[in-house]
Amino acid sequence: MFVGGVNRVVREGGLVRRPAGAWSPAVQRLLAHLRDAGFSGAPRPYGLSDDGAEELVEFLPGEVGHDFAAPDVRSDASLVAAGRLLRGLHDASAGFVPERGDVWQFPVREPAEVICHGDAATYNTVFRDRLPVAFIDFDTAHPGPRLWDAAYTAYRFVPLYAPDEVEHTLPVPEAARRLALFADAYGLSREERSRLPATAAARLRALVAWMREHAAAGHPAFGQHVAEGHDLRYLTDATWIEDTFTTAGPRGREASESSESSGGAG
Repeated sequence: MFVGGVNRVVREGGLVRRPAGAWSPAVQRLLAHLRDAGFSGAPRPYGLSDDGAEELVEFLPGEVGHDFAAPDVRSDASLVAAGRLLRGLHDASAGFVPERGDVWQFPVREPAEVICHGDAATYNTVFRDRLPVAFIDFDTAHPGPRLWDAAYTAYRFVPLYAPDEVEHTLPVPEAARRLALFADAYGLSREERSRLPATAAARLRALVAWMREHAAAGHPAFGQHVAEGHDLRYLTDATWIEDTFTTAGPRGREASESSESSGGAG
């Protein structure tokens, strides 16, 4: 049995059983579409249980990056691989056509350019040979902008955490370097890079609003998260990201190449 932050997940051989929700039919079709599109970095879908209470997906062997302090999880190579993996997911999902009446756990965010994973963090990433090879736990998938999803993955993988004695945090120059590295790996444009920090802050505030709404509605897991102060931590991080990075987003390769081509180097 795997116990995540919200759901109880059970493995049976090569199969994973997880609680189904109103969004599960759409997620199952999405996973099938990703496979058909040639994207192997997500589990195969196997439908719902006979009673509809569980969603069935393939078990992907490897190590999940629960411990960010582990060298393999926080390496530059892993950060680059995660950015490329997310880009592959988004590109493969771009052709997915939602059906009328589809339900998504997270709200649809316009412009709906791709299907966002919604929680593509280290703890939802399978590592093999020290690198990310797949994302799991697609229950928060939803249509949205590429940058909306990329900003949250950057927040988790860089990471973009405010200085703290408990969390693994980075000096600002190192966080900026890794943020640019992630932007390069995903292939963000200069304009997208300039919006990445502000988008990460907005994404965290939207998560807090969603979390508090569900906690108020009586969801026990989110009620516990709020009681433990997770929402306040996200708000602290959002403010820190804005104060630290929004004046100049990650430059990275594209900005450097542009500067060199215009004679701006040196």
